[in-house]
Amino acid sequence: MKNKTVAAWLAFVGGPLGLHRFYLHGKGDLLGWLLPVPTALGLYGLERVQQNGLDDLWSWVLIPLLGFTMAGCALNAIVYGLMTPEKWNARFNPSASKDAAPGRTNWFTIGVISLALLVGTTALMSSLVFSFQRYFEYQIEEAHKISQ
Repeated sequence: MKNKTVAAWLAFVGGPLGLHRFYLHGKGDLLGWLLPVPTALGLYGLERVQQNGLDDLWSWVLIPLLGFTMAGCALNAIVYGLMTPEKWNARFNPSASKDAAPGRTNWFTIGVISLALLVGTTALMSSLVFSFQRYFEYQIEEAHKISQ
């Protein structure tokens, strides 16, 4: 029996590592194995910023991958948390009754929905702002080089 609250928490906390995918679909899930790739690339972008500073060209390309992955996993947590018990059990617990306990919402589910909304929105907006700012600053620097 797959529990909706556990899946939502796994998507929120361990989503960038694919933990929720492994919980719901097993160890053979391809997307679960691919999720750590953009997470690792984003973390590498953060490391490049610490080593090379904010002017590093690759950092503003790589860092948003981490933010977008975190935001996508937070969105998964919200979708799982808001799924009706009937739909949850039909999809992930087909042998159970429509209103079985693993598909029900409780206060821990509401908590993960709230946290996922807060953190996911922050990660998404921060990634967009960082990448657009660095992109436009790079364009201005290149325009200055051309004009001189």
